[in-house]
Amino acid sequence: MPTELITNLLTAAVVFGTSTSLGHAASSGQKAEIGFVEVTKDITLRRMVVHSVNPKGTVLFLHGFPETLFVWKDISMALGDEFEVHAFDWPGFGQSTRPAVEKFSYAPTDYADVLKAYIERAGIDRSKLTIYATDIGALPALLLAIEEPDIAKNIVVGDFAPFNRPEYMYESLQNLKTEPSASQTRAYMNKTSAEILTNVYRRGLSKEEQFDLPTDVQEDMNRGWSHGDLTSADAFYHYYAKFTRDQDFLEANLDKLKTPIKVVWGEKDLYINKDMGVELAKRIEARLDVLPGTGHYPHLQKPARTVDEVRASAR
Repeated sequence: MPTELITNLLTAAVVFGTSTSLGHAASSGQKAEIGFVEVTKDITLRRMVVHSVNPKGTVLFLHGFPETLFVWKDISMALGDEFEVHAFDWPGFGQSTRPAVEKFSYAPTDYADVLKAYIERAGIDRSKLTIYATDIGALPALLLAIEEPDIAKNIVVGDFAPFNRPEYMYESLQNLKTEPSASQTRAYMNKTSAEILTNVYRRGLSKEEQFDLPTDVQEDMNRGWSHGDLTSADAFYHYYAKFTRDQDFLEANLDKLKTPIKVVWGEKDLYINKDMGVELAKRIEARLDVLPGTGHYPHLQKPARTVDEVRASAR
């Protein structure tokens, strides 16, 4: 990691030691550091880096709603024997800054700019980079790839809405696409934040398939909901305000996607029907993996499967 970047870490980093989670032995001396890095004059991101002694490449994880970078911690530690691994909190989530909407609109295109700025600021070699993006992180990754096909060696995306197909979306997500239902949904989400953070990742799964989050992940999501003047629901609302515009731009420019892309989807995704993934993969001629018995959050429900997916894609 460049010396200049180290000097821009704010406060003392939280360091996680060697891990053997998810059945993968970690390299001796492997560690994960959580700190802060300024990517623009208005945005400071909380980020995590897992260092590897002899990395074969770099993996960058992009989280969804209502997550934080902590959802990638164990997965990142498991991958640290082969790769340097990065993750950050999007603006509006976790402990990253939350600029006023007059300065930052929280639209997918703005998140694409943040992603580009982070890759540049972190000094990541694009030719050895795999981006794994889910939910709200996936559209920005593809938008950036349209503008800069060399942004990564390859990109894995899944469980998101690449196109304007409300019929494939959960009712509350459909409601966020237009007013006045969008503002009403925003208010309801803020009112019911405790229930969302407890159950959002369980919905659509049978009792036998449901799972609990690791305690530190759940606690970090709870803390990250309200940080500054905007909640994560507020950021999600603003993301959706320009969502249809950015979906339409992606669909109109699919022929410009030259970065190798793979699509991964939970078979039982309640929020974005798997048919959305089928259409995307078909139209860009990408490989599609539909994961049996899996919901909207494959990396939380079956993290070992995500580790295997990344290893196969990043090599």
